[in-house]
Amino acid sequence: MNLLMLSLRDFFTAKMLKYAILPFVATLVVMYLLFFVLAGSGLDSLHTSFDVNTTQTTIQNGIPHTKNFSAHVEDSSIIKFLMKYSVTSWLASFLVYAIGGFFILFASIFLAVIIVGFMTPFVLKELHTRHYQDVKMIGYSNIFESALLILKWAFIMLLLFFLLIPLYFIPILNIVAFNFPLYYFFHKMMLYDVSSNITTREENRKLLYYKKGSLRVKTLFLYLISLIPFAIFFGAVFYVIYIGNSYFIEIKKIREGDIK
Repeated sequence: MNLLMLSLRDFFTAKMLKYAILPFVATLVVMYLLFFVLAGSGLDSLHTSFDVNTTQTTIQNGIPHTKNFSAHVEDSSIIKFLMKYSVTSWLASFLVYAIGGFFILFASIFLAVIIVGFMTPFVLKELHTRHYQDVKMIGYSNIFESALLILKWAFIMLLLFFLLIPLYFIPILNIVAFNFPLYYFFHKMMLYDVSSNITTREENRKLLYYKKGSLRVKTLFLYLISLIPFAIFFGAVFYVIYIGNSYFIEIKKIREGDIK
């Protein structure tokens, strides 16, 4: 609770709120553009245009008679069919909003975590100046390594989404199955962004060994907050502050030989 209150006080300062604006605006713009691109593609896919050709042969008085029928169907016949009946109209609307809302929420979390990574060094330096000047920021990352790790974790996330498909149809369990892949990516990115700016590799391994469970609880807490609509837009910088304070406190203990 003390850590949470400290992080909230840090977040509601002029400089941190200024840092929070960039991830908020960037994520909002990307999601806005993505929405219109996907919406346009979805509407185009519902518009059909195809030729129908049938041939019917009948025999009258032993003489075969063949009739040919051809027609061209186009425009939004699928939409017209779905909206013609109240049940199909409601079902189509529900599926569009449910799937669309689910996708937008997950995509916003994914994008916000990546975007806030660019702000992490500035946020951590501000925390360092405010509270932890006696803790040296060392760091161990580089751009090439960061890009490879993002691709690796994104691939594993997509693979998990695919492998867990059978669980999506089991009530209650499907909630965990839907969220686990994205939480995996969220957890990896948050810890890497912070640790790679503060610790050495060896210090980070030691910290993960002693505090792995505690860090998982913290990232899970932040991930659950992200599931609240629009929370990720405003809270991404707060997440860095919260995990950053945790790392500064624990890494100081490691360097003083007081880790437990």
